[in-house]
Amino acid sequence: MTLPDSLFAEAFTLWGAPTTWLEVVAFVLALWMVFFNIRERHWGWPLAIASSVLYGLLFWRNRLYGDAALQAFFVVVAAWGWAQWLRGVRGDGEPLRVARLDARGRLATLAACALLWPLTGLFLKTFTDTDVPWWDAFPTAVSVVGQFLLGRKYLENWLAWLAVNVVSVGLFAYKGLWLTVLLYALFVVLSGVGWRAWRRKLAAA
Repeated sequence: MTLPDSLFAEAFTLWGAPTTWLEVVAFVLALWMVFFNIRERHWGWPLAIASSVLYGLLFWRNRLYGDAALQAFFVVVAAWGWAQWLRGVRGDGEPLRVARLDARGRLATLAACALLWPLTGLFLKTFTDTDVPWWDAFPTAVSVVGQFLLGRKYLENWLAWLAVNVVSVGLFAYKGLWLTVLLYALFVVLSGVGWRAWRRKLAAA
C-alpha cells in the first residue's frame, strides 16, 4: 500500500460516510492550531502548515478545488504569519499585538471579500469541474482575508473565520465529509471564543 493509499484508508464510518485516517489527523491538528491561535501562541502556525497539507489532499480528492488551492495558499501564508508573530511590528515600530481595524481597514476588508468571492467563483466555474463553484468560492475568498488579519493580529480575523466556518459546515455536509463538518461546527464556537479572548486582551492593554 502506497503512502497516499494508506492516508486515504477508511478509519471508521461516520453518519454513513467513510472517514479516512487523513481526515482524522487533519482534524486533530486543526483543533490544536485554533487553540494556540486563541492563546496567541506562535506554535499554531506550524500546525496550520501540517493540517493545510492534509486538508489540501482531502479537498482535492473531493473536487473542492477552491478549498484545496486555499490550503496550498495557507501553507505559504502560515510561514509568513509565523514570522509575523515572532518578529512582526506595527507601522510605528512597536511589537505586533492584538489590535482593531480602523474604519478604513474595515472598509478595505469588506471590499476585498466582495471582490474575491465572485472572482474565485468565476475561476472555479470556468476552469474546474467542481459542482459547487460559488459555494466553494466563498470560504476560499474570505479565508484569504481572514488569514491576513490573523497574521497581523487584528481582532476582526475572528469575524472573518466565523463567516467562513458557518458556510463551510453546509459545504462539507453536502460533500459528506462529516468529521470535517464537526470540525467546522467546533470552529464556529471557537471563533466566538477567540473573539472574546482577544477582545479581553485588547481591553487589558
